[in-house]
Amino acid sequence: MDWHEVAQGPEGRQWWDAGSLRINREGNLTVLSRFQPAPPADQPLNRDGSEPRPPASDLYVMEIDCGQDLFRDTSINGIPQWGSSWQVAAGDGLIEATIEAVCAAGVDLLAGS
Repeated sequence: MDWHEVAQGPEGRQWWDAGSLRINREGNLTVLSRFQPAPPADQPLNRDGSEPRPPASDLYVMEIDCGQDLFRDTSINGIPQWGSSWQVAAGDGLIEATIEAVCAAGVDLLAGS
């Protein structure tokens, strides 16, 4: 795996795996991504005074239409999302940064499709 983190945001952290980047039959890119939500701001320290463990992360297989800046999650934590709808990033900085990075990395794949 070749994980790349996009800039952190108030929502949490997001990575995408360059080793999983593929082009599908529809001519869109697919990529494995990982999202870890930000811990609650009011989360108390552990009893020993140490920082609490960060929230668990979720794994997504994203399909990205680079021409229209759209995405859909085709799998979440290994569970297929049949019939998932195309979405816009809608101001979600982590999704916007992921789409931008994945589409930039996939230029050669898209050119050859």
